[in-house]
Amino acid sequence: MDEEYDVIVLGTGLKECILSGLLSVDGLKVLHMDRNDYYGGESTSLNLNQLWKRFRGDEKPPEVLGLSKEYNVDMIPKFIIANGNLVRVLIHTDVTKYLNFKAVDGSFVYNKGKIHKVPANDVEALKSPLMGLFEKRRARKFFIYVQDYDENDPKSHEKLDLTKVTAREIISKYGLEDDTIDFIGHALALHLDDSYLDQPAQDFVKRMKLYAESLARFQGGSPYIYPMYGLGELPQAFARLSAVYGGTYMLNKPECKVEFDDSGKAIGVTSEGETAKCKKVVCDPSYLSDKVKKVGTVSRAICIMSHSLGHTSDSHSVQLILPQKQLGRKSDMYVFCCSYSHNVAPKGKYIAFVSTEAETDSPEAELKPGVDMLKPVDEIFYDTYDRYEPVSSPEAENCFISRSYDATTHFETTVDDVIEMYSKITGKSLDLSVDLSAASASSE
Repeated sequence: MDEEYDVIVLGTGLKECILSGLLSVDGLKVLHMDRNDYYGGESTSLNLNQLWKRFRGDEKPPEVLGLSKEYNVDMIPKFIIANGNLVRVLIHTDVTKYLNFKAVDGSFVYNKGKIHKVPANDVEALKSPLMGLFEKRRARKFFIYVQDYDENDPKSHEKLDLTKVTAREIISKYGLEDDTIDFIGHALALHLDDSYLDQPAQDFVKRMKLYAESLARFQGGSPYIYPMYGLGELPQAFARLSAVYGGTYMLNKPECKVEFDDSGKAIGVTSEGETAKCKKVVCDPSYLSDKVKKVGTVSRAICIMSHSLGHTSDSHSVQLILPQKQLGRKSDMYVFCCSYSHNVAPKGKYIAFVSTEAETDSPEAELKPGVDMLKPVDEIFYDTYDRYEPVSSPEAENCFISRSYDATTHFETTVDDVIEMYSKITGKSLDLSVDLSAASASSE
C-alpha cells in the first residue's frame, strides 16, 4: 500500500465509526480497518443464533423463542436522549437519512422498593407519588427555577452564579429531601455518582434542562429515542457516511498491528504483511492493550422475556435507573428494556438488560435487585467485561484510543468521549449548533 492516509481507524465500534464519519466529512483521507468480519465491534447487535453461540457455545436456541433473524440484541444497549449531542452529531452529518427512530415509552426510577415514572417538570412533580405534599411544592419551585434558567439572562439566575455555587447549595436553597435529590441527580441529570453535588451547579442544571427539553421534543413518555432494528444500525450508518465522503473500509483484516517510528509516533498499520502509512491512528482499547489501563468492570444480565417490565404501564421500551443509595451500593444500576415495537425481537418478545459497574466478583448476586424486577424470564445470560481507558499521550504519539463503554443505558458519556477525541485529533471543536427540528421529521 503506497498511499498515505490522514487517519487509519481500527475497530468498527460505534465511537470509531462516528469519528470515521466526522473525519471523512471534514475532508480527511480515512482508512477504516477491523479484524472482525462485521460492523459494530463491542457495540454490535446479535441475532438469536449469534447470541447463543457467544454465551452457550454449541447449544441451539429453543424454537419457542421464534426466528433467529428477528432478534437484534445490542451488546452495549443504550438509548439516545432526544436533544442530546448524539442527535446533534446525527443531524450535523445527515446520517439521519439512513436511520429510523422511534420514541422510547418510559423513563423510570427505583425508590423505596417501588418503580416510579421520573418527573421532569413542575407539572409532573405535583403528580408524582415519589414525594409527599410539601416536598412536591418544594420540588415544583425548584423545577420552575431550572426551566426558567437561561445562561444569558441574569434575571433568571435569582442572584446565583452557577459557575461558583455548587449543586448541593442550590438544592439546599429549595430544601429538597435526600430521596428527591437521589432521583433528580441520577435519573434526571444522569450523574453517575454523587460527586456532582460539590461541583459548580451549572452542569447539573443544564443536564436537567436537557432532560426536560428532550421529553418535550416528541411528546412521548420519555426523553429518549432508539433506532428501529437496534443500535447495530448506527455504526453501519456512520460507515456508509464515511464511504460517501471517500473513506475506505476493510473488514476481516487479521492482527492490524500499529507501527511506530523511533520517536514513538504512530506511522502506519500492518496487516497480512502489508503496511498502510498514516499520520494518525484512532482505535479502541483492544488494538493497543499496552497503552491502556483497566479502570473497572461492567456486570450485566441479558434477558429474553414474554412480558413488559412490571409497574411501567405495559411500556414496550423503558429505561429504569436504580440509584446507588437505594441499593446500598457505590454505583447505580440500569435496566434497559426494548421489544418487538422497535423490531429487536419477534412479536410478543422483550429484550432486557441489567447492567452496573461491578463491585464484587459475583454478577448474579450483584444484579439480583434488577433481575428480580424482570421475572419471570424465558432466558438469562450473565456477562462481565472490563473497562479500559488510555494512559498514553495521544498528541505526542499520534495515537488516539477511545474509552470502553460504561454501564449506563444512555449515550451521553459515549458522545462526550467522541467529541473530546475529535478535538484532540483535529485541533478544533465540533460545531454541534444545529436545528434539532430536522430530526423530528425522521423520527416516528
